[in-house]
Amino acid sequence: MNEETKKPHKVFLSGNEAIAHGAAQAGCRVASAYPGTPSTEILENIAKFKDTINCEWAVNEKVAMETAIGASIGGARSLCAMKHVGLNVAMDPLMTFCYVGATGGFVFVSADDPGMHSSQNEQDNRNLAKFARIPILEPSDSQEAYDMTQAAFEISEKFRVPVMIRMTTRTSHSSSLVDLGDFKPAVRDLIPYVKDIKRTIPVPAFAKGQRLAAQERTETMRAAGEASALNRVEKGDSRLGFVTSAVAYQYVKEIFPEFSILKLGWTNPLPRKLVEDFAKGVERLVVVEELDPFLEDQIKAMGIQVVGHETELNMLELNADRLQNLRHELLGDVPAVTPAKPDATLPTRPPTLCAGCGHRSVFYVLHKLGAIVNGDIGCYTLGAFAPLNAMDSTICMGASINVSAGMKKAGVKGRICSVLGDSTFFHSGLTGALSAYYNGTPVTTVVLDNRITAMTGQQDNPGTGRTLTGDPAPVTEIGEVAKAMGYRRVTTVSADDMQELEKTLAEAMDSGEPALVIAHAPCRIAAKLTKEGLCEVDASVCKACGACFRLGCPAMTRGAEIRKGAYQMKIDPTLCSGCKQCRQVCKFGAIKKVR
Repeated sequence: MNEETKKPHKVFLSGNEAIAHGAAQAGCRVASAYPGTPSTEILENIAKFKDTINCEWAVNEKVAMETAIGASIGGARSLCAMKHVGLNVAMDPLMTFCYVGATGGFVFVSADDPGMHSSQNEQDNRNLAKFARIPILEPSDSQEAYDMTQAAFEISEKFRVPVMIRMTTRTSHSSSLVDLGDFKPAVRDLIPYVKDIKRTIPVPAFAKGQRLAAQERTETMRAAGEASALNRVEKGDSRLGFVTSAVAYQYVKEIFPEFSILKLGWTNPLPRKLVEDFAKGVERLVVVEELDPFLEDQIKAMGIQVVGHETELNMLELNADRLQNLRHELLGDVPAVTPAKPDATLPTRPPTLCAGCGHRSVFYVLHKLGAIVNGDIGCYTLGAFAPLNAMDSTICMGASINVSAGMKKAGVKGRICSVLGDSTFFHSGLTGALSAYYNGTPVTTVVLDNRITAMTGQQDNPGTGRTLTGDPAPVTEIGEVAKAMGYRRVTTVSADDMQELEKTLAEAMDSGEPALVIAHAPCRIAAKLTKEGLCEVDASVCKACGACFRLGCPAMTRGAEIRKGAYQMKIDPTLCSGCKQCRQVCKFGAIKKVR
C-alpha cells in the first residue's frame, strides 16, 4: 500500500450516502429497495457501485426483502432499504427469515419519519425489530452510518441473523464528514451454498426448534452487545446520567454537554448489565430517545428508576429546543423555549400539484362528476385539498381499490372510484384489481399514468423502460395487464383531453362492471418537457367567473378585481407549462395559447 492510499479519505456524505458507501466497502453483492422518503437515496447511491453490487428497484418492499433474503441464503451479502411504512409490507418474509437465519450477511435499513415530513403515519420500527428478535443498530451521524453498515454485515454473519439499521429523517438527510479510510468497493466470494431444509423450510416440526434457537441467539447477542464498541460510556458530571441513542444523542450532547452519557448504538437486545452499571454511577438517570419509550420502558422493567418529566419528548420529531426545555425543567439554569409561531399576516403556501400535472385534470373531472374517490400514496394525494376537493380517503399503498370495493359491498350509493399511480399499481394495486374483477365488484380504477415514480424523486418502475442503473428494460403496459386479468372495460385516455376524460370516467363509473381507466400524461418534471407555447389571459374577454381557479394551478394568480370579490385570472409565464387545461374549462375563450 503506497502512502497516498494510507491517507484518511474524508468526504462529506449524507447518512443515506454513507450507508451506500458502507455497503460497498463491506462487499455487499445484492441490493434491492422500493423508493420511499427518507430512504430513497440509499439505493440511488448504491447504484454508483453497480460494478460490484447487483442493485435494483423492486416493485414493492416485500419483493425487495425477499430478493435480499434469497441472495443471503445463496451466500452473498445483501441489503434492502425502505421507509418505515415499507417495513409493514415486508414483515411477512422478515418474521420467518428471523427463524431461518442469514448465511451471507443480511442488512435491512428502516428509515423512520418522526414528525411525518413525508408520511401518512409516525411509527417507531425499533418495536418491530424487537418483535422479530433481531439486532438494531442506530447511527447518530454519517460516520456511524458508514461504520455501522459494515459492522451490521459482520454481526449478521456471526450470529446468522438479519440486522436492522434504523435511520430517521434527520440521520438519513443530514450530512457530515466521513472518514472512509482505505475505501475500495469489495468483491467477496460467496459463502458456499449447502442445502439444509431443516433450516430453510420452517414447517412446524422444524420451526419449533428454530423458535428456541432464536431465543438463545438473543441472549448470546445481548452478551456481545455488552462488550461492543458500538455502545460507549462518556463520563462527565454524575449528577445526571443520560441513556440515549441515534440523533437524540446529538441533542443531548448539545444541551447537556457536561453530564455522563451512555450512548447506545446497538440498542436491541438491550445491554442490560451496561445499563445497570451506568445507572449505579449517576445520581439521576434520564432516558432521551426519539418517538416511543423503547429504551425507557425496558430500563424501568429492570427495576431502575428513571427521572420523570413533563417535557414532551416522545411525540413527533425531537429537537434541541425540546431538550433545552427539559434542562429548564430538571436544572432551571436555562430559560424555557417557546416555539416560534409563524406570522399570521403571511400568506400560507400549501403543497400543490405542479403546473401542467395530468393528475389535476382527473381530479377536476371526478369532482365535477360527484364521485367518491379513494386514493393511494403519491403526488395525487394533493387532490384532496381545495380547490380540487376530490379525494375521500388515503390509507396506504394499494388500498384505494379495496376501499372502494368495501364501500360498494357496504351498499354506498353513487359513483365510486379509486385512483393510484402507475408505480403504485405495480407496487400493490395488482392484487386489488384482480380481487375486484374476480368478485365481480363494479369498481372503477383510475391509474394516473405519468410513467415515473414521481413523489419520491422520479425513480423508474416497470412502466418506464429503464432500470435503477439506467439500463433498457421491457415496458409493462398496465392496460394489457388488466386485460390479462380478464377486464373487459379497459380504456386509455389522455389526461390533457378533459372532454374525453369526463366522458370516459362517467361511462366507466356508470357501467356497473369492474373497469380500469388509464389516464396518461407524462410527469412534467421527469419528462423534461419543453414549453410549446404558453397560455395567457385576454383581459378584454375574461368575465372573472372563477372557473379556471378551481383547477388550482400554481401558474394562476389574481389579476384585476372587476367586481367585489371577483378577480380576473393572470398566468405567470415562468410557471406555465402550456398544458391547456385552463383553456378547456374557460367558457368564454378568454385563455389563448401564445408563443
